[in-house]
Amino acid sequence: MELKKRSPYPRLFQDLKRGTFSSFKEREVKGRREDSFGVLEEEVGQCQKCSLSKSRTNAVFGKGCLSSKLVIIGEAPGYEEDIRGEPFVGRAGELLTKMLAAIEIEREDVYITNVIKCRPPGNRNPLREEIEACLPYLLRQLSILKPSIILSLGNFATQTLLDTSEGITRLRGMVHTYQGVRLIPTFHPAYLLRNPDFKRAAWEDMKLLRKELPQIDEES
Repeated sequence: MELKKRSPYPRLFQDLKRGTFSSFKEREVKGRREDSFGVLEEEVGQCQKCSLSKSRTNAVFGKGCLSSKLVIIGEAPGYEEDIRGEPFVGRAGELLTKMLAAIEIEREDVYITNVIKCRPPGNRNPLREEIEACLPYLLRQLSILKPSIILSLGNFATQTLLDTSEGITRLRGMVHTYQGVRLIPTFHPAYLLRNPDFKRAAWEDMKLLRKELPQIDEES
């Protein structure tokens, strides 16, 4: 599918269109002997590259199975995530767990993270400078995880990864490609809690995800 609308941050995403996760790693982390998750998580926890570091309780790095072929990416931590230091807890997290269970996937078997690692005050939309500060951390996570498929949750995560301003309602329901990796967008669980009429569409997206997973196993 050719996306006609471009991201409001085209320069920010120019590097994302070139090469692969591994080439990004070589370019941005050159000289490191180790870029393990432990090292990266510690770096995120100490990050002060933007003003979110002053208002956060905890940086929320991510959680899950490091060998999973499926990585789930949301927008940013909310209030409960900021308190606990874990992604997708509370009601939205419970719904995500149920969505995965409905297609016979255990939450512990996938890796879950966000584009932004610190909670924006009042759960406002992330600012450009916050995206610029945080996006490299996500790319380094992906360079280590090397997923075969990504499930992006909501407008922000999907638009960020696909470099588009198209809305989630137009992007969902199909398989996209990001850096050679299959990407399936769907609604954010928090949005579904506020707008339950969209749960049926989200269910179709989850079935599409389930359909794609066996293809990954066959190609491995």
